[in-house]
Amino acid sequence: MKSIFKRTYKTNEYLVLLMRFGLAMALFSVSRIAFYLFNADLFENINTATFLTLLKGGVRFDLSALLYLNSLYILVFLLPFRFKFIAGVQTGLKWLFFITNGIGLAANVADIIYYRFTLKRTTASVFEIFENEENMFSLWGQFLVDYWYVVLLWGGVVAIMVWGYNRFKAVPFPIKTWWKYSLVGTVFFVLAIGLTIGGMRGGFEHSTRPINISNAARYVERPEQISIVLNTPFAVLRTFDKSVFKPVRYFSEKRLAGIYSPVFESRKSASSLSPDSQTQRPNIVMIILESFGREHIGALNKDLENGRYKGYTPFLDSLIQESWAFDNAYANGRKSIDALPSIIASVPSLVQPYIVSEYATNEINGLPGLLDKVGYESAFYHGAPNGSMGFLAFTKMAGYDQYIGKTEYNNDDDFDGMWGIWDEPFFQFFANDMERLKPPFFSTIFSLSSHHPFAVPERYEGVFPEGPLPLHKSMGYTDMALKRFFETASQYSWFSNTLFIITADHCTVPFHKEYKTPVESFAVPILFYKPGDISPKMDHGLAQQTDILPTVLSYIDYPYPFVSFGNDLFAVNPGERFVANYFNESYQFLFKDYVLYFDGKRTTGIYNLEKDPLQKSNLVGKMDLPEGKMLMKAYIQQYITRMRQDKLAQKEL
Repeated sequence: MKSIFKRTYKTNEYLVLLMRFGLAMALFSVSRIAFYLFNADLFENINTATFLTLLKGGVRFDLSALLYLNSLYILVFLLPFRFKFIAGVQTGLKWLFFITNGIGLAANVADIIYYRFTLKRTTASVFEIFENEENMFSLWGQFLVDYWYVVLLWGGVVAIMVWGYNRFKAVPFPIKTWWKYSLVGTVFFVLAIGLTIGGMRGGFEHSTRPINISNAARYVERPEQISIVLNTPFAVLRTFDKSVFKPVRYFSEKRLAGIYSPVFESRKSASSLSPDSQTQRPNIVMIILESFGREHIGALNKDLENGRYKGYTPFLDSLIQESWAFDNAYANGRKSIDALPSIIASVPSLVQPYIVSEYATNEINGLPGLLDKVGYESAFYHGAPNGSMGFLAFTKMAGYDQYIGKTEYNNDDDFDGMWGIWDEPFFQFFANDMERLKPPFFSTIFSLSSHHPFAVPERYEGVFPEGPLPLHKSMGYTDMALKRFFETASQYSWFSNTLFIITADHCTVPFHKEYKTPVESFAVPILFYKPGDISPKMDHGLAQQTDILPTVLSYIDYPYPFVSFGNDLFAVNPGERFVANYFNESYQFLFKDYVLYFDGKRTTGIYNLEKDPLQKSNLVGKMDLPEGKMLMKAYIQQYITRMRQDKLAQKEL
């Protein structure tokens, strides 16, 4: 007698379909539970009742995603003809079911890890983000090795799917006459198609619009919980080939301009500049450090661990003591492709990264292009294969004169085997290569070694503190590379007349509870260093990546108007600054001591960050913040309108 675990049961075809689809639904719920358990430290205040509500909401999105994934399977399975029971057809259906649902489960399981880096479900933009990567096979191979436990999880759920599928064999509905069978089958077919379309849309009413990612907000208490409700296949399918910048009109054009305008007018006439002003202007060196979240820098966390926290960047700590630094600075996005437009062109990543949006060809006010008008030569340095992350295309849009990558470095002996040239030799190359640039120059380097898999050169194994996160060792290595860069650069004549700006592209996996909140998941360093000119101080006011461009242009007395979605940190009082980014389908807007969450129609969250830094008490319904709401809406309207109308640059000089 066959074991109950191996026995096959012949069952009515329609019941078999329901059981197989129910199995896929159950496995999606299992992957959701695993997603939460692996990332529970990133979700605050979830009790049993809340979690059950999130699971209940997730069923709606799982139903929609699985109906999309299995639409062809359902269509063929329900054909009202008996030929579908031929062994070859049934085998084909079996593999179709395994492949489509296996891919869906793989996407869910992969996001268990990827979420910790992006804090959102993966969307269709991921294909454009990685389309220029030459080392995708190496990256996936490393992922499979480093996160073997999620691979085992995926293998386990797929094994359950295969086992469950094979336990039941579909047999024809018990009607012997062929035409009666086909007639009844047609009725079931039409009924099933109607139910499938309704399930995909999320409802059956004529007025019901297809559910989208934003609909997940109805089941949550806090913005980060949206990722628990969603599943990754749904997020990808719903954002594929979609326009994400829908027009908004919160204010009339006249009133909008009076509340907020991103146009910065010139302070000086270009004709009033002295003939030698070009040579008097400082060089500008921008250093963007991969994954250097503010959490891991001791000098920016004086109160962390009761004041005993040292961090993992001793050189950067020492440089901060000599700089104008910000301990409340934030990124405008969560990925590297978010960072470049924010830092270089003052275009934040709201809703979707500019680089991979349908408006990626819009003209922008890139710093190198703007500085070119006052005589600056510019160069962008990135040790990865040329074109990685779409940086080559963006630097051309931004107006850089030169792009220097792994090709120009021309020495694969220093290749890390994964991302590009190790930071230490590439930073040395950067310091020496700038000697050939004609002052005043603007140069940018984007580091890469402090990136997963967080390796260091073999000769440095055991040299840097390991810390509780794999990142810490590689941060120590890049910090050393930064120190050696300054030692080399200081030997050149251009060094004394150079403004250095140091920031990070984004945060990565947090460790301390203080950095596991939606707000602090964007926390990065920002500092300006120019000895003898910029006085060292710790600025406790808000700052963001988009503030860098207007602040630099203010510093050099830039004479032309430009567009920027940031603040001039020299001119704006610290108490009046703001920060804008996008978190789990909501705008996140920091203003004074508060953070507001806005889904495009209503305010879903208000938290007092001074009194409630862990964001446990939502004040919606208990207080209002009209000034902050008005500024936030005006900012969003200006951003979306200018994005849609190609007005991200001031075209008339």
